[in-house]
Amino acid sequence: MRRTHYLLLVFILFAFHVQSFAYGESEDKFDEIVSQLQGMKAVLENMKQDYETRLKEMQEKIAVLEKERAQTTEKVSQPTSTAEAPIAGAEEIRMKKKEYDAVVGKLQEMESSLENMETNYDSRLKNIQETYDSRLEEVQQKIAVTPQPAEPETGQWSPAQPLTLWSMGKNYMNISFDGLFAAAGSTAKDLETLETGGHDPNQRGFTVQNLEVVFEGAVDPYFRGQSNIIFQIDKDGESFLEVEEAYLTSMSLPLNLQAKAGTFFTEFGRLNQFHPHAWDFADQPLVNGRFLSPDGLRNPGARLSWLAPTSNYTELFIAVQDSQGETVRSFRNEEALFGREAVDTRVRNMGDMLYVPRIATSFDLTDEQTILLGASAAFGPNSTGTDENTLIYGLDMFWKWKSKYAAGGFPFITWQTEVMGRRFEAGADINAELPDEVMNNWGTYSQIAWGFKKRWVAGLRGDYVDGEKYAEDPLSYERWRLSPNLTFYPSEFSKIRLQYNYDDILENDNTEHSVFVQFEFLLGSHGAHKF
Repeated sequence: MRRTHYLLLVFILFAFHVQSFAYGESEDKFDEIVSQLQGMKAVLENMKQDYETRLKEMQEKIAVLEKERAQTTEKVSQPTSTAEAPIAGAEEIRMKKKEYDAVVGKLQEMESSLENMETNYDSRLKNIQETYDSRLEEVQQKIAVTPQPAEPETGQWSPAQPLTLWSMGKNYMNISFDGLFAAAGSTAKDLETLETGGHDPNQRGFTVQNLEVVFEGAVDPYFRGQSNIIFQIDKDGESFLEVEEAYLTSMSLPLNLQAKAGTFFTEFGRLNQFHPHAWDFADQPLVNGRFLSPDGLRNPGARLSWLAPTSNYTELFIAVQDSQGETVRSFRNEEALFGREAVDTRVRNMGDMLYVPRIATSFDLTDEQTILLGASAAFGPNSTGTDENTLIYGLDMFWKWKSKYAAGGFPFITWQTEVMGRRFEAGADINAELPDEVMNNWGTYSQIAWGFKKRWVAGLRGDYVDGEKYAEDPLSYERWRLSPNLTFYPSEFSKIRLQYNYDDILENDNTEHSVFVQFEFLLGSHGAHKF
């Protein structure tokens, strides 16, 4: 035990000086430190040897005295009669007993002294350890903001390994990159009149759907941070960069609470929370693009959630976000809906914000089946008037079957469905001669994915949206779509997808056919998505 303490002390002193050396000590200084440490090590070794010698001598003395005491006790305990003369040597025995007691007392005193020394030593060692930990934490904090030279390679790099910055044996920030592309052919001259999503294939030929860089990691023991930077190229060849998400998430709030703050995808429905590379199809459902926005419902704000202390998963969410911009299409959007011009409105009070409550629960139906049910709402002002509001509400369901004999996650079957309704208060537009009225619309999609063989997934999705009043193009017409696809995953870091879309535009009695080939690759460690 004591040998371990001595070695630990030497290691702590050595590590402490090496930390200082890492900040630019010269080679001569390092040699001097090593020499000092070697001298200290020799002193500690001598102390250890002296202690062991004294301990061995004490143990030998105790053993001799114990033997003599046993012999003395044996003689004293022999039976004698009152008539017999005193035993010869009894006085000598009493003298040895007194001598023995005196020696034992001294040994106990020495043992107590040694224990006090050991306690003092342990206290000093503890102080050294605390000082070392404090200095090491300061060094780590300084290194966390100072670029460090690359560490030597310890083995072959794998795509599963995170790309790390500013690390000291630990990952302070992970970086990943995802590239998503599509090649498209269609009977429609302009795919933008068919596809409602901002990341959908938008032209004949090739489309850069999404180039995404993700920065994520633990900020401290209380928060995690994540940022998603997106690069896209539109059909005219114009490039643009945007911050899709950047937010903090708490990790240690009491009462099963969690807070999120920044700019993020709103937890409305199921699909809206996922980035395009996590979709099961090459484009987003029609109802999502029309009711929420082409780029999904997202904006700066804050969200608080509560995980219920139940046997099955149940979580409540409430988000408060800005209600203006192109990522909140049905609210204070610069392009007003239903043929009206947008009215410039500002945030006057908390009533002009966007509020999004949601509840989600999940439970196992059998050992092989799990279902997740959710209900969401979003309400806030819209841009057709100063006192006009919009309400979007929806139900979602996700069911999954996975065989208990599954290998590598296959085979499996998933079924996902969302239904949304929208109540839109449209203000009067004098120039367009449009009255003050309320519009009600709804839409839905349902999709099935079948992982029939390892790395192979077949899918089928059906979409429907009713028509918007005063609609002028297929994006707002009543229509339905059928989309079968087949996806091959060479590995978890790449995929190739073939998809066919059959669009029936009911408003103008027209049909269109489109074929997409989508391919994706991933570098680095990308965090797991929600179930």
